[in-house]
Amino acid sequence: MSFQAYLDNIEAKTGLTPRQFIELATERGFGPGTKATPIVAWLAEDHGLGRGHAMALVHVITKGPQISAKHVDSGGAHSDPADTLWLDGAATNPNG
Repeated sequence: MSFQAYLDNIEAKTGLTPRQFIELATERGFGPGTKATPIVAWLAEDHGLGRGHAMALVHVITKGPQISAKHVDSGGAHSDPADTLWLDGAATNPNG
């Protein structure tokens, strides 16, 4: 599953876009420099997300929408078509 697909699945499950999760995380004091453990625990407890989906959000909460170029069109399981993730909801994604 691509990184973007993880984010889109999270939105489908929770009704919240990745950008909304970033806002909620910021309200809790999470952001760049925050370790994954407290974010993963919060996402599991409050939103019922498993580790894989939570780790996708950990990335965008702590590092933003940019992903490593090694994942772009790599043909691997987590390959994405672009190095920037769409955070504003699957329905508004100009790339599909």
